[in-house]
Amino acid sequence: MSTSPVILHLRAETKPLEHRAALTPTTTKQLLDAGFQVYVEESSQSIFDIKEYEAVSATIVPEGSWKTAPKERMIIGLKELPENETFPLVHEHIQFAHCYKDQAGWKDVLKRFPEGNGILYDLEFLENDEGRRVAAFGFYAGFAGAAIGVLDWAFKQLHPDSENLPGVTPYPNEDALISDVKSELEKALAKTNGVYPKCLVIGALGRCGSGAVDLFQKVGIPDSEIAKWDMAETAKGGPFQEIVDLDIFVNCIYLSKPIAPFINKELLNQDDRKLRTIVDVSADTTNPHNPIPVYTIATVFNDPTVVVDVEKGPKLSVCSIDHLPSLLPREASEFFSRDLLPSLQQLPQRDTAPVWVRAKNLFDKHVARLDKE
Repeated sequence: MSTSPVILHLRAETKPLEHRAALTPTTTKQLLDAGFQVYVEESSQSIFDIKEYEAVSATIVPEGSWKTAPKERMIIGLKELPENETFPLVHEHIQFAHCYKDQAGWKDVLKRFPEGNGILYDLEFLENDEGRRVAAFGFYAGFAGAAIGVLDWAFKQLHPDSENLPGVTPYPNEDALISDVKSELEKALAKTNGVYPKCLVIGALGRCGSGAVDLFQKVGIPDSEIAKWDMAETAKGGPFQEIVDLDIFVNCIYLSKPIAPFINKELLNQDDRKLRTIVDVSADTTNPHNPIPVYTIATVFNDPTVVVDVEKGPKLSVCSIDHLPSLLPREASEFFSRDLLPSLQQLPQRDTAPVWVRAKNLFDKHVARLDKE
């Protein structure tokens, strides 16, 4: 049964280098003004200082206290819970869980909810009546991914193949990120006689793809060097020779069904391959239908790329960080939380509000799979 007023408990993120938050001080205040109760955990990682939540009159509680919080609280967070924790989950949870698309270990993630009579409302699958996600980090995922793509390409122009792009840390704001990427790009252009990298964004019409294109443009890459593909261009099915004929490839598609791979090892093993950098923003690393099946690990901010094992052509790296928006945690959190707010305001009616009913039905559907597979 739904409760009113709704009590939300913002848990501290535990994924390494995850600085975003599902609720910002701005949206917390709006929820409090609407009659919600909001508990906010102290966090050693969040871009938002706990005093910012205190200033809007949220109730501050210790980091990790959600585990023993009263059952009537709804626990809201972003990234998945630690894999080494297996205790049953007794609360209603709002988060990304990454367990509905047959990802590796999905059963272990999902079964914790029915074992504790808890419920998962997966943020990835909160959709409006038109089937579009009510809130997504896509724009800043693409933006940050393209930034790392340019940094990696530039690094390769300036360093020997024995060196990999060093770790990156979150930026305080978008301007600082753009300034840094521009600086590295200009150094690389001095080595290439002013020849810009040719870039390709697949999924260019979506939130994520538009973010990637925006970054490329803001750091000064001419529009003539940015290829923008979407469903029309990929309709014939891969793999695509065009991808290996350019320098930076950013994959921004939403994988909803099996598709032919965009590239494969055969295409990559060409002496005249130009492609140096792949950014798999979609990061379907463990999905059996990953359309970029040339790497097997998810990379992280402090080691952002993995080298692809190729026999011919220049050094090739993949960035497959699965929480790229955390490179710009403040802007990304504000952007996401603002879009999520109207749906959160419907939580007192979650037994009947379509966005929450659909999410609950999807949860029930996948829980039923646990016993069948």
